[in-house]
Amino acid sequence: IDEKPTGSKDPFALRRAAFGVVRIVLENNIPLWLHYLTEDHAKKFFGLFAADASELASQLDSFFEDRLTVALRDQNQRYDLVAAAIAVENCTEGGAIFTRTVKRVEELGKFLATDDGANLLAGYKRAANILKAEEKKGWQPGAPVNAGMFMRGEPAEKALFEAMRSLRQDLQEAVFKEDFAGAMRLLATLRGPVDAFFEGVKVNADDEAVRANRLALLDAVRDAIHAVADFSLIEG
Repeated sequence: IDEKPTGSKDPFALRRAAFGVVRIVLENNIPLWLHYLTEDHAKKFFGLFAADASELASQLDSFFEDRLTVALRDQNQRYDLVAAAIAVENCTEGGAIFTRTVKRVEELGKFLATDDGANLLAGYKRAANILKAEEKKGWQPGAPVNAGMFMRGEPAEKALFEAMRSLRQDLQEAVFKEDFAGAMRLLATLRGPVDAFFEGVKVNADDEAVRANRLALLDAVRDAIHAVADFSLIEG
């Protein structure tokens, strides 16, 4: 009936009801895939078609995520870390699992409190700013890295590529197993190669093909980090 809560009015106490669901899920460590549950009920009890049921589920996802954010803020978790975790959760099939989101947030906070975490965040921000500026000029992300184009006098770009290649599968497996502490340890190994790359490699090379390949390498680093959390939403 479209009686959604507003800033000043919530006639059906939907916020409180949703917050109760979040508390039950977290306190009992229930790995609930809320999106699928909502979508299934919308089709079964409301007679909605698949597309409409999915749209309703997506709206409720956002509503529940807001309540989750409040619950985690009450636990003294940083708002930006919660946002970074939820953004990645929503990119997974079926949307967020709140117990998994909490694990991401907790381990992300621990990681960023270390020197490796703080420095990798700084390296990520630098890479993301470069890529964002290039996208405005028409560059498109997603191109594969051509290892054959690495310059002999620039070992740092090859070192970063090798570091990325060696951790990619392990990182995916750690995230799949919800071993976010392990995922953070893997990300920590990128700190040195990323620092060395920016210290020794000119991204904006004169050779256009070399430049494009270096942008593709930074894009690959960004994607690897996004498997754990969307660092673009983290302050600092």
